[in-house]
Amino acid sequence: MGRNGWYRAIVGGTALCVVAIAVTGAAFVRRDVHAEYVKYLSGKDTITGYLAYPERKDPAPAVVVIFEIFGMSDFVRQTTEQLARDGFVALAPDLLSRRGGTPPSTDDARKLIAGLNPDTLTLDLDATVTYLKTLKAVRGDRIGVIGFCWGGGQSFRYATNNPALRAYVVCYGPAPDAAAIARIHAKGLGVYAENDARIDAGLTDVAAAVKQYAKDYRYTVYPGVGHGFLRSRERPEVADSAWRTVVRFFREGLER
Repeated sequence: MGRNGWYRAIVGGTALCVVAIAVTGAAFVRRDVHAEYVKYLSGKDTITGYLAYPERKDPAPAVVVIFEIFGMSDFVRQTTEQLARDGFVALAPDLLSRRGGTPPSTDDARKLIAGLNPDTLTLDLDATVTYLKTLKAVRGDRIGVIGFCWGGGQSFRYATNNPALRAYVVCYGPAPDAAAIARIHAKGLGVYAENDARIDAGLTDVAAAVKQYAKDYRYTVYPGVGHGFLRSRERPEVADSAWRTVVRFFREGLER
């Protein structure tokens, strides 16, 4: 299948008003995005999240955004806002909330993230989905998840633990084991980079597992870019193409 893979069933807080210019064809459309920090419970602990709303009159599908190994960052907040511009309610939980939140040092964030308990992560992601379902602006039966780098692996793993998810996107993240993939109910999309041998080495096993268990997962390995290319934008045209594919996938999986 070359660089593309397609496998399916036979195989409150401080409020911000973010103003952006979006491109639609040859026209420029000005859109206001409302974003705010929110807090919600996960067990007895409080999770802080960055929430962005689209400008639309009807309830919208929602997307949970899982950060990279660096924790909450400008890239995560910007991505959350961009998903809102694309028509979704988007919520990025700070999964280090139980540890006092993402620290200023990325090295410290990496160390804290490496020590997170997978079961606690699932609990906190479940709490994030539950919170989204309380919002009148959200279609509670149309929720997906996207993650980047470490978060890409967590997006894949969370899809194995939440059968109610409608769609999940893995951006250059590692896959769970084959037995876990058997539990996935949602449709999945993978975004990978050609110059990312560590992650790409697992794609053969992913393809075999989704075929064996008749799961719906398609992926693209984007040429000429490396790990984290959506953040680094080393080739903007490639990053933009990949993002358009992500948005189209979510619209097909969550809007319908």
